[in-house]
Amino acid sequence: GKALGAETSIEDVAVLLGPGVNIKRSPLCGRNFEYFSEDPIVSGVLGAAFVNGVQSQGVGTSLKHFAANNQETDRMRASSDIDPRPLREIYLRGFQRVVEDAQPWTVMCSYNKINGVYASELLTRVLRGEWGFEGVVVSDWGAVNERVKGLPAGLDLEMPSSNGRTDAELVAAVRSGELDESALDVAAGRVIDLVRKAQAGAGKVAGPLDVDAHHALAREAAGRSIVLLK
Repeated sequence: GKALGAETSIEDVAVLLGPGVNIKRSPLCGRNFEYFSEDPIVSGVLGAAFVNGVQSQGVGTSLKHFAANNQETDRMRASSDIDPRPLREIYLRGFQRVVEDAQPWTVMCSYNKINGVYASELLTRVLRGEWGFEGVVVSDWGAVNERVKGLPAGLDLEMPSSNGRTDAELVAAVRSGELDESALDVAAGRVIDLVRKAQAGAGKVAGPLDVDAHHALAREAAGRSIVLLK
């Protein structure tokens, strides 16, 4: 984590888009290469260590993909239908561990629906109310279904830009009374706080990057993780 944080800082990037802690439910999931484990405790412990390491270097992380993003097939329309107990004990537990132990600067919401509702509209009660997340919730790229619904549900930042289209929808919703302006103020405040943290941490690690040393570290980590073959 510290090595990745150093690389991120040297490259003048403010937020590293990881870690991914979704459960490796099926070998067919196209994002398994970046998810940590099929076990929520392992994923949570590794994810928290990753976040603490990266953020110690003055840059942020983006815990993803919240939540239940366990397949790539039709992921922008599919619904992950999960009973409450397995949802809590398997699919959310890793996220909870990372949020409570490490407070990532951002959390990235997933494309899929969860029990029929898009993840971008299901963000506040558990993530902020129960776990105490304080940072920015950002969408996966193109994951916003309806921004006017998503913002009061906890979605602070839509990515990428809609070239002003959904910004205009927010303005119209505030003017019509559909959206409380205070909800918009809260989201904007969180984004401003993120910018300030990024500015404060900028340049904490000076270059140049020792590429050979980082390659050696990656090789060591890979070698020492081969547990079953031993």
